[in-house]
Amino acid sequence: MALGRAYSVAVKAVTGQTVEIEADISAGLPGVHLVGLPDAALQESRDRVRAAITNCGFTWPASRLTLALSPATLPKMGSVYDLALATAVLSANKAIPPIRLEKTLLLGELALDGRVRPIRGVLPAVLAAKRDGWPTVVVPQANLAEAGLVEGIEVLGTQTLRQLTAWLCTEGELDPVLQSDFRQEVDIPDLADVVGHADARFAVELAAAGAHHLMLTGPPGIGKTMLAQRLPGLLPPLTDAEALEVTAIHSVAGLLTAGQPLITEPPFVAPHHTSSVAALVGGGSGIAKPGAVSMAHRGVLFLDECAELSTPALEALRTPLEDGEIRLARRDGVVAYPARFQLVLAANPCPCAPANPRDCTCPAQLRRRYLGKLSGPLLDRVDLRVKMHPISQAALNDVAEATALVRERVTLARDRASRRWSEYGFRVNADAPGPLLRKEFRPSRPVLEPLRNAMERGLISVRALDRCLRVAWTLADLAGRELPSVEDVKLALTFRDKR
Repeated sequence: MALGRAYSVAVKAVTGQTVEIEADISAGLPGVHLVGLPDAALQESRDRVRAAITNCGFTWPASRLTLALSPATLPKMGSVYDLALATAVLSANKAIPPIRLEKTLLLGELALDGRVRPIRGVLPAVLAAKRDGWPTVVVPQANLAEAGLVEGIEVLGTQTLRQLTAWLCTEGELDPVLQSDFRQEVDIPDLADVVGHADARFAVELAAAGAHHLMLTGPPGIGKTMLAQRLPGLLPPLTDAEALEVTAIHSVAGLLTAGQPLITEPPFVAPHHTSSVAALVGGGSGIAKPGAVSMAHRGVLFLDECAELSTPALEALRTPLEDGEIRLARRDGVVAYPARFQLVLAANPCPCAPANPRDCTCPAQLRRRYLGKLSGPLLDRVDLRVKMHPISQAALNDVAEATALVRERVTLARDRASRRWSEYGFRVNADAPGPLLRKEFRPSRPVLEPLRNAMERGLISVRALDRCLRVAWTLADLAGRELPSVEDVKLALTFRDKR
């Protein structure tokens, strides 16, 4: 009997767990038995591993081979374990020594000729390896830049199984991480391209300053999409921790490239208006994959033609908007993906949507039903609602403010908010809890009077009151005031009256 061990990582959502892989060669009829809740892709790894080992010049065991992946209760999915399975077999067959193998985590898919192919989820896997105290992790050479984002752990890359075995036998070297600045210049659309629409431009600035959700309503071609696309340019770059968090989600989704392994700017995600619930919030069989709400984490989720989305898809947004994460239950378990994004909705006022509202041919009932698909609970979570109207021909000659100028004001407002909320653990007004706004940071009675009147008339809920207070604080921050004024509160209320 001969036993070999190797180690890899199972990635579930954006977290990883160390997996021990044992290879046991025992007496019996030749055959490979794989245990430990493997999925179909992992079952197929038996043929890939055998072909890679023999094509690299090693001998395949001529007796019974048992491959066990522990913990046995954890579902194992994908081809990430190929490299560890192959080295465990070689260790059991005494082809490589166990010294380095016992201190190294291995990630990678094998081709039949022994080449190591790239995989998804490398970043969360390496983060898990660092968390668990592993000194070294070996990844496919194509994933080396992504894995090298994690500091405090030795990351090496391999192109072939033969190169890895030479290193394990201390007869060769693996590829090290090349230090590089992965922050790249991003071509940001300029707000100066949008002329006119002063109210809508100010709403976008307000949304950027306080991380508020926004809805733009108006006829086609009026500039709703242009404004939404310019919102990320007003937001500050991601911090190092946020960049790793966002990059890990995109790594699991398989959307990273070798040329840009680190996402440093707030993402902008714009799913099609025919997207399903699964495409929007995540789904799939086995373990759920991240959807658009998670891909937009720390950035902007733009739903153009939102009234064309299905009602279930729209209602599925309510939980992530409130909680900042989405929990998905599927056959192989429950996963939680981060989903703290800024929502921007854009809609036409009616199905025909003429440039001039007086030319509308839709019956009144159809107009009400069109935007009525946006339920009250969903709209209650949208802080800023702006109705856009066609601009005059003279306005086309106006000179609009550039993104750089507006971003300076947004940065100052965010700095004021960050200093105010820092001791409470958050940085933007949109994250301020209602009880805190109504107690420790409660405005004076005259300032609150418009909100009291609106509540007494049944125009706003308690949640809407809290959201109005958050917008009022953002208005004060943009104006450089220490406290919101009654004008700030009134303006915050007017932003909720428009659809």
